[in-house]
Amino acid sequence: MKRTLFRNQLLPWLLLAPQLAITFIFFLWPAAQAVRQSFLRQDAFGINTTFVGLSNFQALWNSPEYLNSLQVTAVFAVLVTVLSMGFALLLAVAVDRMIRSTSVYTTLLVWPYAVAPAVAGILWWFIFNPTIGVMPYFLDAIGYDWNHISSKTDAMTLVVIASAWKQISYNFLFFVAGLQSVPASLREAAAIDGAGPVRRFFDITVPLLSPTTFFLLVVNIVYAMFDTFGVIDATTEGGPAQATNILVYKVYFDGFVGQNMGSSAAQSVILMLTVIALTVVQFRYVEKKVAY
Repeated sequence: MKRTLFRNQLLPWLLLAPQLAITFIFFLWPAAQAVRQSFLRQDAFGINTTFVGLSNFQALWNSPEYLNSLQVTAVFAVLVTVLSMGFALLLAVAVDRMIRSTSVYTTLLVWPYAVAPAVAGILWWFIFNPTIGVMPYFLDAIGYDWNHISSKTDAMTLVVIASAWKQISYNFLFFVAGLQSVPASLREAAAIDGAGPVRRFFDITVPLLSPTTFFLLVVNIVYAMFDTFGVIDATTEGGPAQATNILVYKVYFDGFVGQNMGSSAAQSVILMLTVIALTVVQFRYVEKKVAY
């Protein structure tokens, strides 16, 4: 392992300064301000501010709307993670088995990742629009009356599909890289021993993909809880009847629409701590089952 020695002790800090400045300005400082704001109560005009301690947090735990948002977020995050990773792995296996046109196939599957979340939401909103959409027309032909404006199940289905579709490309790239790193000699040896394709996949490929799967599990949970705001805002705006009002959208709605800055800050702090706790649990317990 090579080591770099700097004659001037100030030089390493100068090289790190831009990244440290970005981290402080865009991450640490806003997080500190959110923690500070969560202990305050402020009027809509920002003139009078009162220290209220933990009252904002206590009000959240006594709020049926917030508890519903917690449940909706949990269901939404699990569905998006399972769906996006499952389809990505299926597509990656298909690419890994192809001999020709692999690069073209991969390029076409990567394109959706370049689409902004809000654009992805609007795209699927048009596809599933009860009036002009294509999918409701086909669903009506088989006897299903689709309407995500009034149906909670349809609304959740819409945002899950839109969010998972946006993330499949990202997962696909890592799964393809992971599959290509699996030694072909192991598969060939298992095939010689009489193991079929399904058994080779679950006994050899899946264990060797565990580091990639673990990494994507963490990334996808964070994505579902934070980066899907644009999808929710462009499709359902948290409705109908709070059926798709996930935590990150509720933080925005209560803070910027309802002008309840203290409650919004308290929600953002809880959301931040929840994601940190989930990440720690994953690295503490789930990572033990990962074979590096």
